[in-house]
Amino acid sequence: MMNLPNKLTLARCVMALIFVGIMSFKNPFGYSAAYILFIAATLTDYYDGKIARERNLITNFGKLFDPVADKVLMSAAFIMLMTIPDLHIPGWTIVAILAREFLVTGARTLAAAEGVIIGADRWGKSKTVFQMIYVFTFLFLAIVIELADTYNALGNLFPGGLELHRWIIGWASQLAIVLVAGFTVFSGAQFAKTNWKTLHLDSAL
Repeated sequence: MMNLPNKLTLARCVMALIFVGIMSFKNPFGYSAAYILFIAATLTDYYDGKIARERNLITNFGKLFDPVADKVLMSAAFIMLMTIPDLHIPGWTIVAILAREFLVTGARTLAAAEGVIIGADRWGKSKTVFQMIYVFTFLFLAIVIELADTYNALGNLFPGGLELHRWIIGWASQLAIVLVAGFTVFSGAQFAKTNWKTLHLDSAL
């Protein structure tokens, strides 16, 4: 029988799919509902690990699939955020992020096939935190912009005009996603360096 932490891990994957569906509604209410769901999904990431450690429920399934569930959630978030024009997300940054995630997941799968379970390291965990902070921050700002655009009365909250703030948010988002992509690739390099022998990369060259 699957334990609670593992159920939370699987729930995060399901939430990611629902997140994509809700984000498809291009209005501030759809974005707001997706934002709340994303918060709930990130909470499952915190509590599945916390419960597993406190109740001694750490399993190989959890070690393998908890990072995968994080990748599913974050990949869904980044792909859907690309559809928001105000965020100015360059396509290459998402390709770099997804490439790192696919390569690391593939490496973990190969190691698992040989009976070796590679869990998330501190670089991978930090990478996930930075990615989540980006989504929290800029999805929220996108919601504010959409609300201001929908309800002209909110325009008074933006000294200098809504378009100026739209431009600032766009450039801030672009800079932030470049930094996130860079750190994501760096964390992947650290993963390869740490697990070089475990993954038999020497023999592959």
